[in-house]
Amino acid sequence: MSKESGRYLNGHHESVLRSHTWRTATNSAAYLVPYLKPGMKLLDVGCGPGTITADFASLLGPDGTVIGIDSTSGVLTQARETADQRGIQNIEFQVGDIHALQFPDNTFDVVHAHQVLQHISNPILALSEMRRVTKPGGIVAAREFDFSSSVAFPETPGVDRLLHDLYVKVARSVGGEPDAGRCLHFWARKAGFEKSQIKSSASVWCFNTPEEISWWGNLWADRIISSSFSNNAIEKGLSTTEELNEISQAWKDWIKEEDAWFTMMHGEIICTV
Repeated sequence: MSKESGRYLNGHHESVLRSHTWRTATNSAAYLVPYLKPGMKLLDVGCGPGTITADFASLLGPDGTVIGIDSTSGVLTQARETADQRGIQNIEFQVGDIHALQFPDNTFDVVHAHQVLQHISNPILALSEMRRVTKPGGIVAAREFDFSSSVAFPETPGVDRLLHDLYVKVARSVGGEPDAGRCLHFWARKAGFEKSQIKSSASVWCFNTPEEISWWGNLWADRIISSSFSNNAIEKGLSTTEELNEISQAWKDWIKEEDAWFTMMHGEIICTV
């Protein structure tokens, strides 16, 4: 996050990082992978624990260079450990500000962000900065979820309250845009890209096996009461400890449903500089 972005909605509680460390280039950046070539120089903005970043480094090969930046130094320690455990050498991690990137113009072949723009106060400025540090002919890529598109079956009042009311209100109260997926192409044009330079797409996460349902539901049952989301919801007067506990229990009850199913849409852009 940037100094301009306010506080990160969810923070870096274990229940949040449990989701972040699950992410890979395959499940979270498949739209970008076909554009990656050995030897490229790539910047991963808001890299978090670095699992996607490390995948990029592997895909670019030993002649490629990958830099991951995040505003939080603590999570970069985990990112470095991830790279070390995989034996990846062509990668480094730095503290950085997405609104004021610390790199010269025309530095990278690819600049990427995954689920970052939704959390910041000025995504257009961020995309402008991403564009600035990208070489002519290079790519700016972003993937953001569209939270209001989330569907949990069967519907339950507690889970539905989070998905279609509370999360959106809390996210916007701290300066974010939880439906960023649908805004990406518009933000890119405001950041200086011509419409002809923007390729838009969408993809989904879908959880339906018993193992996936248990993982996803328990993750949210924990996050709703233990992450910074809880503090933000209560401080903004949008929820109470009692209600958050009820929503957490609703997720645990949902897990037990034999036909439980969940999906969430993401918007994606590939912008050619």
